[in-house]
Amino acid sequence: MAILPTHRPRRNRKSEVIRNMVQETNLTTHDFIYPLFLIEGQNQTLEVSSMPGIHRFTADRLIDEIGQAVELGIKAFAPFPSINDALKDRLAKESANPEGLYLKTVADIKRQFPDVVIMTDVAMDPYSSDGHDGVVDAESGEILNDASLEVLGQMALAQARAGADIIGPSDMMDGRVAWIRDVLDRNAFSHVSIMSYTAKYASAFYGPFRDALDSAPKKGDKKSYQMNPANKREALRELALDEQEGADMVMVKPALSYLDVIHVVKENTHLPVTAYNVSGEYAMIKAAARNGWVDGEKTMMEVLLSIKRAGADAILTYFAKEAAEVLRRG
Repeated sequence: MAILPTHRPRRNRKSEVIRNMVQETNLTTHDFIYPLFLIEGQNQTLEVSSMPGIHRFTADRLIDEIGQAVELGIKAFAPFPSINDALKDRLAKESANPEGLYLKTVADIKRQFPDVVIMTDVAMDPYSSDGHDGVVDAESGEILNDASLEVLGQMALAQARAGADIIGPSDMMDGRVAWIRDVLDRNAFSHVSIMSYTAKYASAFYGPFRDALDSAPKKGDKKSYQMNPANKREALRELALDEQEGADMVMVKPALSYLDVIHVVKENTHLPVTAYNVSGEYAMIKAAARNGWVDGEKTMMEVLLSIKRAGADAILTYFAKEAAEVLRRG
């Protein structure tokens, strides 16, 4: 006689009510940070061809987009600027211009939506004539770490003055968290948080983002400062340094191909962990859905759930608005 099973895990799956009751991971709109692309001009909304459904907004239209997202329950935003080439130079001076596109828009967002959280990006590449996240030596092409810190510190200070709630150093220069923390504290911005891009990998998944902002390096690549995709233990070294230097939150980027890194970072810190569901990850799902190969909505929600399940407390995702609409429908 066959021995029937004593333990039956399926009993906890037998109805939707029970499945919901024992569900271990839940998504809400509080989990999302919505990245937005900002361009010069007025009354323009331009779709990013490699990111169906995602647009580049002039400041006035970006304000409208934030208003719509707030209505859906999204309260955190990360704007990224596309800067006119004529304003770019090797020292990214435009990044600290209070009358420039980015800082004026950040200030305007905070005036109109004082209760939302604005996370700003600290890296030189949108403003650099070289397209790199740090200062490039004109002769050798080397990315000069310590010379970059001064630029990044002034950029962070200008963003804090504009009203940024969270500073997001995405440059991966050594020591930049301590440098920025010191600059902010010395200038009476000790209340401004730092969400460090702790483990930012030299990934192939950034292509659509660089298309949207025209921010690809003019020469070379970013492998001398972004992390090797083969490495996981190295993320823990970066984590330890960011904690020592005063980071308030830490990030893993990209997310979907680095779920193991998100998990190991979460297991080794008491700081909030965020993950960036990047442009290439978004584009893959949209492309597959448009070809009828996957159910786009279900795949989107499964991916976001997997990122949170891996350990992310918050997720930067281009799916934020679309996912919020799904969550609203229940």
